[in-house]
Amino acid sequence: MTNILILGAAGEISRYLTDMLLKQTNAHLTLYARQATQRLKDNESDRVIMVDGDFQDTDLLEQTMNGIDVVYVNDMYDEAATVSIVKAMERAGVKRIIAASSLGIYDEVGGKFGEWLIPMSNGELPKFAASAEVLEQSSLDYTLLRITWMYNEDGNTNYMLTNKGEPFVGTQVTRQAVAQLVVDIIQDDSRFIRSSLGVSEPGTDWDKPSFY
Repeated sequence: MTNILILGAAGEISRYLTDMLLKQTNAHLTLYARQATQRLKDNESDRVIMVDGDFQDTDLLEQTMNGIDVVYVNDMYDEAATVSIVKAMERAGVKRIIAASSLGIYDEVGGKFGEWLIPMSNGELPKFAASAEVLEQSSLDYTLLRITWMYNEDGNTNYMLTNKGEPFVGTQVTRQAVAQLVVDIIQDDSRFIRSSLGVSEPGTDWDKPSFY
């Protein structure tokens, strides 16, 4: 049995991930978020524990990680929060982390889409890049997901991956597909150790996402 901690459990990807893990695996889940017990009442189950907390509370994070096998982080935007999470994991002796970040943190997006991406990112990419660097310089067994622009479409769990050092391909992907990717990684956890993966939908190598 796998024990999984979802940090930022009230986020959209996390909600899909929670549902998929309960349906596709026998894992036990700890859902960690601000006001989790209020916001995530629909997830009450004998396989679910809820913890009210934020990423800056390193001591609470460490306590929550007792017995955890895999940590999923839904938001890699805040460098200080990432430092807190890494510190808590190292203290708790938990090694495996899967974290959602953004495309463009290595200047790996070229062509018309790359030109479109820069102004649309509102100068936020350096924040994602700084958080990613914290993870990459840690001792953890990380998988970093550099996700392209997202939308929702029930039943569409198609994803494709590119590796760090390769050009990023694909302008969009569903949140459902990202959640399924996390499930797939957890179920075959020997893959993608200390890897940074570009995540997109096959056949979307366009100038911009279809919904813009």
